[in-house]
Amino acid sequence: MLFVCYPKCSTCMKAKKWLEEKGLEYELRDIKTDNPTAEELKEWHQKSGLPLKRFFNTSGNLYKEMKLKDRLPDMGEEEQFALLASDGMLVKRPILVDGEKVLVGFREKEWEEKLI
Repeated sequence: MLFVCYPKCSTCMKAKKWLEEKGLEYELRDIKTDNPTAEELKEWHQKSGLPLKRFFNTSGNLYKEMKLKDRLPDMGEEEQFALLASDGMLVKRPILVDGEKVLVGFREKEWEEKLI
């Protein structure tokens, strides 16, 4: 299992603690220093079944500074993937990749249903 997170993020800390309490093994990847590539993001997006917008960290400072709320609707998918791959701080976190399952953001109930 790949756990992509930002170690200083409180939600990521909660998710990490939850994984450890459940005894689930994972490989940790810091999204700021090892940003997902556009190819990885495309694959995860496809497996997740989620709308692409869910992969954006809409509460992040960078998202707000770049005024992406207004810009995203006019951008194509390729452009959005390239943008996400340009800076890990634009990506919603944590992301948990377990084979064919991809979970974006930490919702304990959802993780419980899909992983346990």
